[in-house]
Order: sequence, then structure tokens, then C-alpha cells
Amino acid sequence: STMLHWFPGHMHKATKEFRRKMPQIDIAIEVVDARLPDSSSNHVLENIVGDKPIIKILSKSDLACPNTTKLWLQHYKGSAIAIDTLHDKNVIMKIIDLAQKKLPNRGTVLKPIRAIIFGIPNVGKSTLINKLAGRKIAKTGNEPAVTKLQQRIDIKKGFIIYDTPGIMFPSPKNELSGLRIGAIGSIRDTAMEYQTVAEYMI
Repeated sequence: STMLHWFPGHMHKATKEFRRKMPQIDIAIEVVDARLPDSSSNHVLENIVGDKPIIKILSKSDLACPNTTKLWLQHYKGSAIAIDTLHDKNVIMKIIDLAQKKLPNRGTVLKPIRAIIFGIPNVGKSTLINKLAGRKIAKTGNEPAVTKLQQRIDIKKGFIIYDTPGIMFPSPKNELSGLRIGAIGSIRDTAMEYQTVAEYMI
């Protein structure tokens, strides 16, 4: 296929980094685009998370169809929330509550909830991280892969979030998933054919 030649070395490195970090993590938070929650999931990292809980944040829900979003939330059976990252005032509380539900025995200063947050480029992860941190620590932008360093954010006493470098999965489940994530700007310009994506969208 002409589309799918975009898994550079630094992403391999980031995947390795993620695997190394995982033993010290209790829960994973995956940010996906509410318009295409499955196509914008990072299935490689989900596998690395293994048996630990994953909660899905369906971001940019203001751009998605509300009825379809409802169906996706039912599909994820209480392990997901939909947010409009820029305007939702209660984002932090929603995430803390959901994580606490999944990990009733953690969340104290001695046994904090240690979460790792990940998402493919351009799904709104950096915007969410800045919101969680209460300040601008992650670069935001339309160009995929601006997140470089792993950050640690103490959301509150007993709740720590580690950020990951922007990681893209090595290959979408199929050609259509590739075209969909191309359409939301998650693939670098050099790695996709605009015309192919445009024809698919039409």
C-alpha cells in the first residue's frame, strides 16, 4: 500500500521505553479521538499494558456525533469517558474518579495510583496533559510527534501520571484505519498520500 510507511526508529525506541516503564505502573490512560476511537487506538501499546486496567479518554468529543459516542462508551463498558478537552471543566475529576474505581486499593500518599498516559499523535493528548498539570508543559500543535520527553505530573496527593513520547503504532489494523487516522492528522505529511486520503474521505 502507498499509505503505510511510517514507523520511524524513535517510535521503536519509545515502545521499548514504554515496556520498561510498565512494571511500575498501575493503570494506563489511553487518549483516542472520539470520532474514531478504535482506529486511533495504539494496539501495540495496549498489548504491552497486558492485564493492567486501561481507561480510554475519547477526546474532541465536541467534533464527534453524540449518539455514536454513546455507543462507543457502552462498548467500552465503564472503562471510558468522552471529553471536550478544551471546554470541559471537570476533566481532572472524571479521570481521577474512573481510575479510583478501577483501583479501589490505591490512591493514598503511601500507595499512589501510578498512571501512564499515551495516545497516537494529534488525538489531543498534549492538550489534556496541560490541563491535568494546570500549566503548559506539553507542546501542542498540529504537527504529529511534538512530544519528546517523558514527564511526571503529580495530579494530586496519591495520583501520579507519567507522560510518554508521542507514539504511533507500527501499522493500523487495516488500510481503512490508516486512511482514517490520516484524515485526522495523526500521520506525518511525508508518510501519506493526500490524494488517497482525500478520495477516501469523499
